[in-house]
Amino acid sequence: MASERTAEDTRTELKAWLEESWDPDLTMREWWARLADSGWAAPSWPEEWHGKSLSAKGAAVVREMLTEVGAPGPPAGLGFMLAGPTIIAHGNDDQKRRYLRAILSGEEAWCQLFSEPGAGSDLASLQCRAVQDGDEWIINGQKVWTSGGQQADLGMLLARTNPESPKHKGITYFAIEMDQPGVEVRPLREMTGRALFNEVFFSDARVHRDAVIGELNEGWAVGLTTLANERVALGGGVGAVGGMPGRKGGMLELRAGDVAARSARGRTGTAAAMGARGFGLLRRLSEELGRTKDPMVRQKLAQLYTLDEISRYTQLRAKSALAQGGRPGPEASTGKLQISRITRLSRELGMEILGAAGMLHGADAPMNGAVQELALFSPAVSIYGGSDEIQHNIIGERVLGLPKEPSTDRDVPFRELKVGTQRTPAG
Repeated sequence: MASERTAEDTRTELKAWLEESWDPDLTMREWWARLADSGWAAPSWPEEWHGKSLSAKGAAVVREMLTEVGAPGPPAGLGFMLAGPTIIAHGNDDQKRRYLRAILSGEEAWCQLFSEPGAGSDLASLQCRAVQDGDEWIINGQKVWTSGGQQADLGMLLARTNPESPKHKGITYFAIEMDQPGVEVRPLREMTGRALFNEVFFSDARVHRDAVIGELNEGWAVGLTTLANERVALGGGVGAVGGMPGRKGGMLELRAGDVAARSARGRTGTAAAMGARGFGLLRRLSEELGRTKDPMVRQKLAQLYTLDEISRYTQLRAKSALAQGGRPGPEASTGKLQISRITRLSRELGMEILGAAGMLHGADAPMNGAVQELALFSPAVSIYGGSDEIQHNIIGERVLGLPKEPSTDRDVPFRELKVGTQRTPAG
């Protein structure tokens, strides 16, 4: 359960700790270790597992204070957002000891190995196979749309362990080491010119049986926890984070004060593009370019502000459910849909504000081309983390009580199915 302490109590305790512990001359490795061991890195996590058991409101206070003093927050990435909460919910105590602190201290980075070329929106049709060999499982198959795969030390892997069961059964959730023979990561170039996503090929890769998260053949339920946390994160962001973790992230030996200063100067690339979808930044852009008296611009800015506030409250509801030990409800899907809508409106409004300057890019453009980058990247937001269509189905079936789409394969052994070739990414 979340702690009953007040926001003022949290501020007082954290202020005292920061005065004693924050030192810009520490390396990021040293700072993240201090933050992890104090419980302030993930304040909504249980106290026995490196947290403070704070409510969503209390965790927000922590993020605000870290930003105020200029101290980097916890490591960014899917370990903090997805793997950690999933392991807390489904892992055993040995796994929690093995993985959780390494996530918060930035020692290990994670990626998500769910989607396949023939299993995206219909994720349960995944064909990546795991076959037991003594104390290990041998993995063969392909994953796609894997964010951060090239920098990950570990992966959240869904693989089929019993093809005799129906497709939602016989799936197991593994924590797989990425740096081993039989794991090949290939970047997928986007129209932004970047390669945020990857495809991953497994050829006789191995996972020890101790790395099975949850029960054998019950990985679908574990995966749903990961997906729910993903939609909560995508619906509103994770707050103050301190950079990319892991041995390949290149940040562990950097001076913490330099990382904080760089963060204060602003983000670049896709991160800057995602920041460009907010009301505050587009309002400043309209002021700089003298577009604030345009009634159409003003109307869309007001609409964007309204959507931002609704999204913020929805995010607080979802985080509150997680902090109290529950699972996100429909707010996970409504939040994800809301961010898709905000991104599209921000793209259209940003390009309208820019006018002819929208043809520029990079350093020659206002805001270093963040709005143009958003325009190029924006289609991805409606696809990754579960497409908008899937979120509509979830809301229709689980919230409104509408009948499920007709399906004849739920009780058929997977081995007997003819799996389709959908490519919509689920994670």
